[in-house]
Amino acid sequence: MCATLDADCLHEVFGSGDRPEPGTKFHDWLEKHGKLVVGGPLREELGRSNNFLKWYRQAILSGLATEFNDRIVNEKTEKLINEGSCQSNDAYIIAIAQVSNVRLLYSNDGNLNSDFQNSNLINNPRGKIYSTQIKDRSGTRPKKIWPKPQKTTQR
Repeated sequence: MCATLDADCLHEVFGSGDRPEPGTKFHDWLEKHGKLVVGGPLREELGRSNNFLKWYRQAILSGLATEFNDRIVNEKTEKLINEGSCQSNDAYIIAIAQVSNVRLLYSNDGNLNSDFQNSNLINNPRGKIYSTQIKDRSGTRPKKIWPKPQKTTQR
């Protein structure tokens, strides 16, 4: 599964020092099971963090991250803005999801989360959000939404 990350949560996933548990879990998931997709303005926003850049350079080489064509992301972003399709000011993240089939977003931005789950913007399959703002039934922990690793049986 491919994922992307709102720059506002960058410190939770790639921050130095103590990261919150959800950020650590998302980072671990990326390292073992996922792939981070960036492109367009998001690449510049995330690139402001030295911790992210260090991880990202290695992730590109090892296949844990993918750079999506900036021109395509920018064109799609401009179209979304001109149509007034997004509530958030992060149309480029919706554009990345549309052009690259990313369906998992780590974000605490309510408007962006609404856009990402809007079936008129992202569908087949619908977008899923991982956020420290979305709680499970007990109201105490972030909702877990990514698949668990498959157990392999030896023959």
